[in-house]
Amino acid sequence: MAVVARGITQKGPWGHVYGPLDLDIAAGGLTILRAESGAGRTALQMTLAGRMKAHAGTIDVFGRTRPRAIFDVASLAGITALDDVYAAVRVVDLLTEKIRWDASWYRLIGKATRDDLERICLPVFGDLPLPELGDYVEELSELDGLLLRVALANTRPKPLLVVGNVDQVSSELDHRTLLERLVALGRQQTVVTTTVNHVDPELGCRAVIDVPSMLSSRAQTGEYIHRAPTGDAQAQGEI
Repeated sequence: MAVVARGITQKGPWGHVYGPLDLDIAAGGLTILRAESGAGRTALQMTLAGRMKAHAGTIDVFGRTRPRAIFDVASLAGITALDDVYAAVRVVDLLTEKIRWDASWYRLIGKATRDDLERICLPVFGDLPLPELGDYVEELSELDGLLLRVALANTRPKPLLVVGNVDQVSSELDHRTLLERLVALGRQQTVVTTTVNHVDPELGCRAVIDVPSMLSSRAQTGEYIHRAPTGDAQAQGEI
């Protein structure tokens, strides 16, 4: 198993955030947690990626149990206020900053090139057109913007990749394309993301797990924003 959590709970300055939750995520593929947006869902994703310590309970991520150790085997992307970028920043600037961050301190790193763009972005974008180096972030589509954030977080692929809410891509077609790209990434690592929507089983996700405490009655009965064109997605597990 990639993730085994038992009774994990989180509390904040204003009280209870989530839990207690039990969670089992198999290694490999794309696992989708169905949960509505809010502090609880964000905190859960940060806990899975080792960016936040659970207030109570136990969590094991690829054999690591301490947040610092989990941090070393997990990447996190697409979380609002954590990896947001300024709209006036260009793609080349983001790539250059990330390459410099990854490099040894004594290396001099020039501006990112087309080769850098392809090396970092092709594994995530696949056959989709890549953004141009001179593009400003504000000019990118929702899909391209989120895929770029995933690519920047995944320059050094780790066993676990946690991607924020896929519903931030509002186009139904792009939403489906995004999930297809995450499924493709799941062939090389374990990918975990969230949505409030039902998921088309034909997309090839490893598992879809409902988080009942983070789903309203509307979401549980199918009143959601993005509707899969076919299929009646059923949860393959439950927290």
